[in-house]
Amino acid sequence: MKLSDKIAARPTHHPFYTFEFFPPRTDQGFNNLLTRISRLSTLDPIAISVTWGAGGSTKDGSLDLAGITQADHGLDTILHLTCTNMVPGLVDDVLRTAKARGIQNILALRGDPPRGQEHWTPIDSRFSRGVDLVKYIRSSPEFSPHFCIGVAAYPEGHPDNQTDDDGNLGILKEKVEAGADFIVTQLFYDADRFLLWLERVRRQGISVPIIPGVMPIQTHSSFLRVVSLCGIQVPPSIMADLEHIRHDDQLVKEYGIRLAVDIIRKITGDGGVRGVHFCTLNLEKSVQLVLECLRWVGGSPNMRNKLIADSPVPLLPNSELVVTPATATTKAAAALTSKTTTEIEPPGRGELNNAATWDDFPNGRFGDYKSPAFGIQDQWGGLTLSVHAVHPDWGHPTSMEELTDLFLRYLDSKVTSTPFSSSPLSAESQTILHHLKALTRKGLWTVCSQPAVDNLPSTDEIFGWGPRGGYVSQKAFIEFFSTEEVVDKIEKKIRSNEGRSVHYFAANLQGGFKTNVQEETRNAVTWGVFPGKEIVQTTIIERESFLAWKEEAFSIWAAWASFYPPESAQRATLEEVRRTRWLVNVLHHDFKDPGALWNFLADFYS
Repeated sequence: MKLSDKIAARPTHHPFYTFEFFPPRTDQGFNNLLTRISRLSTLDPIAISVTWGAGGSTKDGSLDLAGITQADHGLDTILHLTCTNMVPGLVDDVLRTAKARGIQNILALRGDPPRGQEHWTPIDSRFSRGVDLVKYIRSSPEFSPHFCIGVAAYPEGHPDNQTDDDGNLGILKEKVEAGADFIVTQLFYDADRFLLWLERVRRQGISVPIIPGVMPIQTHSSFLRVVSLCGIQVPPSIMADLEHIRHDDQLVKEYGIRLAVDIIRKITGDGGVRGVHFCTLNLEKSVQLVLECLRWVGGSPNMRNKLIADSPVPLLPNSELVVTPATATTKAAAALTSKTTTEIEPPGRGELNNAATWDDFPNGRFGDYKSPAFGIQDQWGGLTLSVHAVHPDWGHPTSMEELTDLFLRYLDSKVTSTPFSSSPLSAESQTILHHLKALTRKGLWTVCSQPAVDNLPSTDEIFGWGPRGGYVSQKAFIEFFSTEEVVDKIEKKIRSNEGRSVHYFAANLQGGFKTNVQEETRNAVTWGVFPGKEIVQTTIIERESFLAWKEEAFSIWAAWASFYPPESAQRATLEEVRRTRWLVNVLHHDFKDPGALWNFLADFYS
């Protein structure tokens, strides 16, 4: 059913909500997400949405997920669709496939800007903005009658352009006039600012439903990353509240739930907003708890004023408008007897013990590859790590030496990012800085690492995470790009007695893969012990997650190269790196010895 029709048919006193999911990057994560969506469907969302990767990078996964949720789960599904960086004909193919699978709702997005300008791969010249996609669907006799179209709005401005508020409102109005049926906004944390924006939108004559995007805060670090990526403003009071609890992940998650509840109550209080769009990040419990706190789960009760009487009123003995001590006692007892208890387990319990919360701690590049949240994306479906523009600090490398210099300048904090690291070097990495610099000087370009930690308090300023009162540990590992010669030397050394506690993975663009890890082995490299919880493992390195990251890592080299003309020295250098280098991950299991990994690697930078 079309979302616009469902909203119009819904009673105005009954709030609605939609859930957003992205296609996981592993088969196991995909299957587990379907189970998670099945559970969340019992909360009765009016629809769910499925994101679309840049340039159709998740095309098959997005269409498969949307098709299954629409047909097998009976959930009206909104398929996100971007129009830039799409090869000619792909938009038509996707729309036809969606139509064939019963999907009637499309969220039309511009997507990532064309990278490398004219040097990027060919795109369909008909599409450069979200409004072009709206116009195209509405102009097509094949697609227009079938699809309900949604568009995105940015209450605090689009992060990729410098258009002022009036210009952004003009763009939004153009999309609605082109045929958009509803609007989904980018997430925000300033409810007052959103309401002012909403008032301005309505004054423009835009009357279609506006569905605000809401993303409950999961952790302090992920919150800061999302705020930076989306370019949104956060009230100082919220930043101050989070600063006090930033080392307690459980408190941050609970604060995020309360904040989401407060925001939703404020923006829906006067009836101007009838529903919200939850960005779930493929996680489950925070959204469920927000809905329970709002008392939206299971429908919104029709509350009416009642007459309080000391004894039953003779004229209206059975009236629902009269409450007496006796009737109140009876009703309360019946409610307690019939109440279904929803057990809220602490997050992080074992996968088999609690399917809803086993992966509730952050899942990213080295999370559990079986988790639906493995490979978290941004709100509109883009990966959180990508190249959208060549930062001036990166220079224009034409040699391996210049690339080495870039990675060294990042380690020296002379630049704040690289194509593989969107934020400055962490305090944790600073503790092993001299090792990272030594390896990088030898041409082993480090992109991820962590030192060994043995049983530190969970509130530790540098290494702490999770609830207070716990202890955290981690094994040392490092990841870098290197030549195949280095890979062979590592492999040879591991076969000696020196490598008995070392595991490694190495892979290249052509599909070459080397490891000493058995196929089903899973290395937990970060874990915590907390009161009242099972052991929580937040960082896991194994074959599936490494290979998934490998695909992304080499795509970053390709994106970077695309900014330069085909015959340029910069492009030749970056393409040579992509073609000849290996991505390597080396892990040492002796977390009691903080120098074990670096002693093993000493031959490579001494």
